[in-house]
Amino acid sequence: MPGLRDRGDLLVLRRRPRITGWQGLGWRFAAMAGLLGLLILIHWLERDGLKDAHDGQVDFLDVIYFTMISATTTGYGDIVPVTDRTRMFDAIVVTPIRILFILILAGSAYSFVARRSWEKFIMKRIQRRLTDHIIVTGFGTKNSRAVQELIDLGADPENIVVVDTDEQRLTLAEDLGCTVLKADATRDETLAAVNVERAQLMIISAGRDDTSILICLTARYLAPDLRISIAVNAEDNEAPARRAGADVVVNPLDFAGLLLATTHGGQHIADYLADLASMKGKVRMIERDVRPEEVGKSLKEISDGLGLRIIRSGTPYGFWRPQAAKLEEGDIVMQICPTTG
Repeated sequence: MPGLRDRGDLLVLRRRPRITGWQGLGWRFAAMAGLLGLLILIHWLERDGLKDAHDGQVDFLDVIYFTMISATTTGYGDIVPVTDRTRMFDAIVVTPIRILFILILAGSAYSFVARRSWEKFIMKRIQRRLTDHIIVTGFGTKNSRAVQELIDLGADPENIVVVDTDEQRLTLAEDLGCTVLKADATRDETLAAVNVERAQLMIISAGRDDTSILICLTARYLAPDLRISIAVNAEDNEAPARRAGADVVVNPLDFAGLLLATTHGGQHIADYLADLASMKGKVRMIERDVRPEEVGKSLKEISDGLGLRIIRSGTPYGFWRPQAAKLEEGDIVMQICPTTG
């Protein structure tokens, strides 16, 4: 789809700058004003060594005029230094200040013209090379918590691309160090711009179930092999979300209800499940491929955690099932292990 890619390239990613543009501009204006003031003071103190070809007198306005044309290296020649002392002072002291003034002026032009063009070029270069990343569509309460958990798990924030239409939410994502894109995630060109076909995972929580399912449909059409996780609010939308191509469907309301129901069996179960779900807890659940040295052993014999189940050819088997008595190559192990540190 060449045409789709061309439209996608018009959408440019961005990352948080170290200082704002207005802070940089204010600093430069202050530095330039200070240097101009210093030059005016120096020329005023050395005014006896200056000569005005117009009337032979050098007053304060002449000093300001001479300073401005000297600082910008215009040099009309109507006011010139005539004594050796003033010429030497201009060469040794004033000229370096003048060069510094020009550098600051050029730096300001670079920051607000060339730098922005350069940063846009760099972002497009990053965009073209973006691969094996995580796309997060929507940055509301659910996804912001998911992004924070991903970072706690060790994900590089710059490898997380947040897509949203709300500038305030994108600013929050930038503060976490994420790469962001202000665009509508339901559109083909938006997902093409973030290289959805090369991503490792897409997390969808757009606030509305119909919008989330539409994003899922679009992503699945563009990236048939992409792993997609989606949050829906209504139970009857879980099946449509799976039919739209989602690999994992999460209903936060259902999960909250299940968590509350566990309190019937004991007051500590809900606490343990919450601990288990967070990287900041004492234990965590992980899913990994079986290791070569574990092939042929029982699930109970793994040494780095407590084995719960295996997934073999897409079918789960609990630790009590006979299939878990002998691990095979290609199995996926689900286990509980202590959180590092």
